[in-house]
Parts: sequence; C-alpha cells; structure tokens
Amino acid sequence: MKLLSRKSITVATAIAVLGGLSIAAAPSQAANPAAGGPSAHAARAPHAAPVALTPGDLSKLPLTNRHLTNQERANLAVVLHAYHVAEGDSLDADAFANSFAQDGVFNDMVAGQAYQGKALADVPRYMVGLFPDVHRELKRITVSGDVVSIELAIQGTFEGPLESPAGTVEPNGARIDVPTADFWYLHDGKVEKFNCFVGYSTMYAQMGVNFDWASAVNKH
Repeated sequence: MKLLSRKSITVATAIAVLGGLSIAAAPSQAANPAAGGPSAHAARAPHAAPVALTPGDLSKLPLTNRHLTNQERANLAVVLHAYHVAEGDSLDADAFANSFAQDGVFNDMVAGQAYQGKALADVPRYMVGLFPDVHRELKRITVSGDVVSIELAIQGTFEGPLESPAGTVEPNGARIDVPTADFWYLHDGKVEKFNCFVGYSTMYAQMGVNFDWASAVNKH
C-alpha cells in the first residue's frame, strides 16, 4: 500500500479526498444538557429518544434567543441528541441515522457530497475512525421554527489512517480545532436536511497535510 507523506498533497488529490473526509464533518455530541451542559460527555443508552429540554438545560447553552416555543425546544432536543450519539465516547451511529426522516439528507456543502439512508450511519463511524475522541464545541445556537443554525468547532486527535486516492495518510496525533457551521432543517421531529460547512483547509493544515499548489500549476 502506498503511503503519503504528510508534507504535501496535490490539489487534485486534496479535492478528491474531500469527498471521503467530508464524512468527518459528521456531528458529534458537544451538547447534552441533561448530562451536564454543552460540553458534557456522559453516555446515553443506545437509540434513546431525545431528552426534553428544561429551562436549566437551556441556560447552559449558547443560545441567541432563550424564549423558545415548545416546538423550537423539541427541534433543538433532536439536534442535540444527534450531536450526542455521534460523539467519540458515546457513538451510536444507528441512532444518528434515526434522527433523520426517511428521505432525510446530510449535505457536506464544501465537499459537494450527500448522504442518505444507510449511508447516514457511516458518517459518524468514519469520523470516529479518524478522530476517536471527536467532540463538537457549540459556540452559538439560533433556533427559528423548524431551523436550527449552529456555529461550532470540530475538535479531536488525528489517530486513525486517512485513505486517499494517492495512498494512506498515516495519523500523527495532531489536534484539530476546525471552524464549522451547521444548518438543520426539521419537520415533525425528524431531520429533513442537514447542511454542514466545514473549514477543510484548516483541518488539513492541522493534520499536517498541505496543498501542493505548484504541482497543479505545472500541469499543462
């Protein structure tokens, strides 16, 4: 098997890898208020339903508006549950997939990839394979009806091999802290669409993978 140096990766390969690494944008549990606040890591029983949010739970979250309707509270609970079951130390990939409607879709907007059906469960599994301690640090949460918008950071340690069309990028124990924006669209308690925007250039740089722009420029 060919091994890639962490020094550089061609632009073409980097774009191709985005499609695979895009699964690494899968959400993780940065917020489980019932377990102690936005950064809690308490485990939850497999396939447990989202926990109703109390005023105390809401006070621990970085909400832009704390006057939420019952529907908005319920929608936020679904989203926080999806984060929780994709966390490194409380992974439940099937529960993550079950957060979505039958035709629900996960869109990695930067990589241009979409995941539906059984592929939804592969999203958090792949992420934990790369970053076993993956965590979502929620920075700012806005709830408006059936839309939940979140500014966050994907955090973790690069401890799993990254397969790419050019070979394997071996893990180096690097820490990542990647700016991300998530937009969840819900209906009747299920996620219909999840649009995720990940700062891949920052993620690659923190992993020690740099774009080799010269090789792309010289391809004529």
